[in-house]
Amino acid sequence: MHSDELAFVPATTAAALIRSKKISPVEYIDAVLSRVEALQPTLNCFVTVTAEHAREAAKLAEAAVMAGEPLGPLHGIPVSIKDLFRTQGIRTTFGSIAHIDHVPDHDDVLVTRLRAAGAIVIGKSTTPEFGIKGQTDAPIYGRTLNPWDLGRTPGGSSGGAAAAVASGLGPIGLGSDGAGSTRIPAACCGLVGFKGTTGAIPFQDSRDAFGNVVAAGPLTRTIADAAVMHACMGGADAQDPWTANASALGPVSPRLLAETLSGLRIGYIAKAANKAVAADVEANTLASIGALRDLGAEVEEVTAAIDWMSDDQRVLYLCSIAHNLGPIVERFGDKTDSVLRAYVEAGKKYDVAAYIRAIGARTRLFRAVQDLFLTYDLLISPTLTRTALPATFDGAFDSVMIDGQSMGPVQPQWTGFVYPFNLTGHPALSVPSGFANDGLPTGVQIVGPRHGDADVLRVGALLEQARPWADCMPPLV
Repeated sequence: MHSDELAFVPATTAAALIRSKKISPVEYIDAVLSRVEALQPTLNCFVTVTAEHAREAAKLAEAAVMAGEPLGPLHGIPVSIKDLFRTQGIRTTFGSIAHIDHVPDHDDVLVTRLRAAGAIVIGKSTTPEFGIKGQTDAPIYGRTLNPWDLGRTPGGSSGGAAAAVASGLGPIGLGSDGAGSTRIPAACCGLVGFKGTTGAIPFQDSRDAFGNVVAAGPLTRTIADAAVMHACMGGADAQDPWTANASALGPVSPRLLAETLSGLRIGYIAKAANKAVAADVEANTLASIGALRDLGAEVEEVTAAIDWMSDDQRVLYLCSIAHNLGPIVERFGDKTDSVLRAYVEAGKKYDVAAYIRAIGARTRLFRAVQDLFLTYDLLISPTLTRTALPATFDGAFDSVMIDGQSMGPVQPQWTGFVYPFNLTGHPALSVPSGFANDGLPTGVQIVGPRHGDADVLRVGALLEQARPWADCMPPLV
């Protein structure tokens, strides 16, 4: 198999080829690293490339295959790790000058679990400083670009992982999602991005373990790859109270075991807190809904009056940034991201009463979404209101343009469909829905009941089968 073809083979397929000795882990890693060397100067999607480590791990992986040892489901598969996750002996910067030389003495539990499944770390993917925005750039490394259009962002905050996977620089990437940070770049780059139920996968670095809204998750080209990666990372962890008795995937509902969605009830969220949705994004969403209807699903628009808490979400988000990251801004000043500085200043303006009101709004939102699942089995919406923003977009001050009209700030006018499900903890999957008039990918989001992760992925797989996307490659490659 030619190296360029191999670069776009799904992880599940590559793992099967490795197990059957049809491809060598050493040759596979070499092919991927060659692509990294060629494309990294253009895309800038890695903070650190661990080529020496990866090649040594590939030799061990090949020896295990030849010796007939038990092999994990991701044996020999290259993976990028977002630079918010600790990696033993590998620099972990969190995208910040404050940690530019930080080398952890241990792996995050998810890195440990991916390694145990046989995955080989090829590098640390870029993230905005502490993952605080939906575009991927940081003062310490510059700007990451979208392989579909170098004038656009790949999204964020897992934009480095998305740009890498979309470009064939490894089939899987580990991201994290605190307000859409796997689903945003998935939609921008034509990928699968999954935020599971809170607690399905441990998140060890949450500053508020009990009020956590962040979920680690996969960025992949296929649903199967996302499901395998998600399953490998799931399970209880003593440092995360939400993981107790939680299953990564849970069972698939019997009704979804057939190649039909007959009787499945889906609620279509057309706007949420957004003022508008681009016409081409809406058209692609409706085409995806049409495919689900063709499979037998019943889809109707959600008409319930729901406070999607765009203002209160900002209170929670900005207060957290001001409290936790304010000291870093005070110490390093203009060496930090200008958006981070703006967010810290904005967060300082809220008082305790505003914060308590926002906590109450979060509870009401959770209960409102729970009520929706009394009527619907799943929810569906666009992932974003439009395609990827310009690479130079300023997330603190610029206004989102939709069909030639200025709509307002990124949240909620670009990301208003994604952040609510971080607040409620429901599983949410972004899958490609087609291409917009500007030639960039668009995404559709599927949301399920808490702990309905397997059902969400199963419906995503049926949509993938009806409207294939994995063979679409960006023009850069």
